[in-house]
Amino acid sequence: MRKLFEYGGIAASVALIAFGAGSIGIGAWGINNVRDNLKLEQISGSPDMTPSAIKAEASEAGLTGVSLPTCNVAGKVVDTGSEARCFASYMRIHTLEATGGLTYSKMGRFLDAKGEQTSDEALAAKDPKTGQPVPNRARDIWVTYTALSTALNTSFFAERVGVFGIVMGIALLLTGIGFLVLTLGGALRRREAVAKEEAMRHSVVATS
Repeated sequence: MRKLFEYGGIAASVALIAFGAGSIGIGAWGINNVRDNLKLEQISGSPDMTPSAIKAEASEAGLTGVSLPTCNVAGKVVDTGSEARCFASYMRIHTLEATGGLTYSKMGRFLDAKGEQTSDEALAAKDPKTGQPVPNRARDIWVTYTALSTALNTSFFAERVGVFGIVMGIALLLTGIGFLVLTLGGALRRREAVAKEEAMRHSVVATS
């Protein structure tokens, strides 16, 4: 039974070490994959993507009650998850500037004859070519922003998952090594105790 426990402990230790190494490798691969894909998009921060510049723009546009970005990606190539998330936060401000501070849910579906927003199809202006209500194109801007920002924020999330995988891999690796040391150490101490017991037994037999 002792041998069985020893072998079981060694097997468990090896499994933990293997899973730890695998988790580190997969996590590192995931981070590199995210960054490689971001590089392919060739995204660069515009000059106004600094906290001071965007604050001035938001004030000029009359935006109030809006959380402004505190990061900086002006003139930088966006090739990490953190930079992608930062870029997305600036995109939100740009989109609000274009929509007059209105989010998608606050905008009307159509435009009336005066160019005002409305969700009442009966009040909407009609397109002379199609006869259909004139759509509010500002909503299209928000839809585009949502699609792009979601992709950028997903990159950030994926990179964080990769970091988590590496951290967990290191934890598993250290646990496996520690478990292996304890298992082998216990086995060695048991063998030393058995050897001493045998030596004492032979000594008693010899003296008698």
